[in-house]
Amino acid sequence: MSDKAQIGKAALWMTGAIASFSSMAVAGRELSVTHDTFEIMFFRSLVGIFVVATVLTMTRKWHQVTTRKLGLHGVRNVLHFTGQNLWFYAVSVIPLAQVFALEFTQPIWVILLSPLLLKERLTALKMTSALIGFAGILIVARPGAVPISAGMITAAMSAIFFALTTISTKSLTRIASIGCIMFWLTVMQAALGLVAAGLDGQITLPTARTAPFLLLVGLAGLLAHYCITNALAIAPATVVVPFDFARLPTIAIVGMILYHEPIDHWTLFGAFVIFSGIFLNVHSENRIHSATVRQDTLSK
Repeated sequence: MSDKAQIGKAALWMTGAIASFSSMAVAGRELSVTHDTFEIMFFRSLVGIFVVATVLTMTRKWHQVTTRKLGLHGVRNVLHFTGQNLWFYAVSVIPLAQVFALEFTQPIWVILLSPLLLKERLTALKMTSALIGFAGILIVARPGAVPISAGMITAAMSAIFFALTTISTKSLTRIASIGCIMFWLTVMQAALGLVAAGLDGQITLPTARTAPFLLLVGLAGLLAHYCITNALAIAPATVVVPFDFARLPTIAIVGMILYHEPIDHWTLFGAFVIFSGIFLNVHSENRIHSATVRQDTLSK
């Protein structure tokens, strides 16, 4: 496959991912009027269980679902459940573009936390990437110039929990299949959502208005990650990451059209700075990987 064809196919997959993430944000905003974040997570997970069970049945891969490292599955899903709840709260109270901009800091947190949790080396270039990313956060948040709202705090915290989820997923992929990980993801988070939603003694059931949005949230979350995985399988991360950045202007336009949210140039600029830090790290990692592959090839 030619480079142009690879880029074209990766672009199509990333278009699907952008549409899925944007749809999930809009659905989360609409659902927040009726359902709390725990209820959204519970019903979303029920949709996920149905989809994952159907795929496992059709592909005859139920044998891949095991209880090995069930504790690690539990830790990963508590982290993801927390991050996703924070994210759903954020999309309900602050501009959607602001949520996406702060969510982009997830790779920065992965860089900083991996040396502590995975014993990976923190190089000077990775540290530089992280510092650039944090500069972008300050531009988006502008502490002192504008009040720091609860929505901004929860959006930023969701990125930290998503980073911890990524790190734990990296550990799980060494001993579990994607099907196994997705099965326990949906089942455990459905249980967590049910318990958390029922703490106040009341669970609001889906209505004719909210049921389609709950279905959309469940399907969009799975589809977004499926699209990104396929894009990364076709093209290098240095090609995929710039396409992912298109999420920000897309959701900014969606927020402006649907919710009359003004396009904040500080948010866009800050997100671009965050993206620059991420891209610097991805580009350097790609060059190191390519050099290693060439060296291995020449030594054979």
